[in-house]
Amino acid sequence: MAATRVSASIDLDRPGRHVGEFRLRWSDNSNPLGHHPIPVVSLKGGTGPVALLIGGTHGDEFEGPAAIMRLAQRLEPADLAGQVILVPALNAPAFAEASRVSPLDGANLNRTFPGDPNGGPTAMIADFVETELLPRADAIVDLHSGGKASFFQPCTLVTHCTDRALYEANLALARAFGLPLIWRLGPQNDDRSVNAAAERHGVPMIATELGGGGGTDPGITSLAETGLLRMLRHMGIVAGQAEPQDARIVEIASPDPSLYAPGDGVFDRAAAAGQAAKSGVLAGRLHHVFEPERPSREVNFLSDGFILAHTCRGLVRRGELLHLVARDVT
Repeated sequence: MAATRVSASIDLDRPGRHVGEFRLRWSDNSNPLGHHPIPVVSLKGGTGPVALLIGGTHGDEFEGPAAIMRLAQRLEPADLAGQVILVPALNAPAFAEASRVSPLDGANLNRTFPGDPNGGPTAMIADFVETELLPRADAIVDLHSGGKASFFQPCTLVTHCTDRALYEANLALARAFGLPLIWRLGPQNDDRSVNAAAERHGVPMIATELGGGGGTDPGITSLAETGLLRMLRHMGIVAGQAEPQDARIVEIASPDPSLYAPGDGVFDRAAAAGQAAKSGVLAGRLHHVFEPERPSREVNFLSDGFILAHTCRGLVRRGELLHLVARDVT
């Protein structure tokens, strides 16, 4: 395996506050001989664990990057027993375009791990995280939201690992973060994600889903900032206590309870993330605006469950997600 082609402008082993970039060298028409900068802030204090905080894995998700930037300006290395590495816009080319996928190659970074140092730009970023950043970390947080397309009930995500100790460590991070909802990633989890990479390396990790819709919600961003601080206290990097919080745990064991657009049209939504789904109850109506002679179609929930996310799109096409439905873990 070739060594990473992504380089760092700062020394991550150096104590103190250091602001720089990871340099993604990718020659295209927009930048033939330069590099695409990925911003990074390293805050290294005394001896202690290392926390890797990532935002912007998808470029149209903004609550996480906002919370990370708040934290970068709030924390001081002298107050830390360990190190915090903050990467507010991991997929910087996508983030600059407010795009879920990279404009450089059309790839989805959270479906690209473990990556390839000789692959396209998105694969190169994934490889850099997997080979250079993950081995440094004692815990990882990857902050997501629903992006432009969806809104998620704020929650933390934990991988249900075969390694019981790692699963318990993941749960402990989630309970320290403090959101009242945990989404357990089971058989439906994608093995090309940051979560899957962390599991391969045996590093405790949580992800989040923090609302969405293409902007930032101040209340949700504050929840994320508070959660990150609580997690750093849990790790002993920041002074203070973070009492673990009880949480409802849900899982998507099958895609069948979720609802997808049965055709093209305007989805007139009748339910929202955070609510209960009831079998046979109206989830919304699909209006055929360009064929007004056609009757609108009622879309009903197929089974009981919990609405984890809903679409933010009014105009939908057949196959698009309308409601993501999970069930409680018993």
